[in-house]
Amino acid sequence: MHELKPLSIAGVPAALEKAERYRLLNEPGEAVSICQDVLAVEPGHQQAQVVLLLALTDQLSEEPAVASWAQQVARGLRDEYDRLYYAGIIAERSAKAHLRRGGVSPDGVYDWLIEAMDCYERAEALRPAGNDDTILRWNACARLLREHPNLRPSEERPEPQFLE
Repeated sequence: MHELKPLSIAGVPAALEKAERYRLLNEPGEAVSICQDVLAVEPGHQQAQVVLLLALTDQLSEEPAVASWAQQVARGLRDEYDRLYYAGIIAERSAKAHLRRGGVSPDGVYDWLIEAMDCYERAEALRPAGNDDTILRWNACARLLREHPNLRPSEERPEPQFLE
C-alpha cells in the first residue's frame, strides 16, 4: 500500500487555493483530496473544513451518501454560526440534488428545505454585522418552495438530520 506524503505547513495556503480552484472547475473530488491532505497536517483547520464540506455537497447529485460526511464536518466547526449556516447549506443542497435527480416523487425535498430555513434563521440571530448570507440562502429556499408548489411535508416528518 502506498503511504500518503504529508504536506508542509507552509504549503497549506496554496493547497487551499487549489482546492477552491478545483471546486470552481467542477472537480470536487480533487478538492476533497486536497482538504484531506491539509487536515492531516492541520487537524481542525476551519477553512479546510469549510472547503471540504462544500466540495462534498458539490457531489450530492451523484453521491447522496456524502451528506453524512458533510454533516460530520459541519459538527466539527468551532463557531455556532458556522455550524448552523453550513448545516443549512447541507440541507438545502440535499434538497436541490434530490430535485435534480428527479425520480418518481420529491419525497423529503420540502422537509430538507424547511430544515435549511430553520438553520438559516437560527444562524441569522448569530450573524456578524453586515453579513446577510443567511437571509440570501433563506430567500433562495423560499423561492424554490414557491416554484415547486407540489412539494409537501413528508407524511411522517423525520427528525432533523443536520442540526444534531
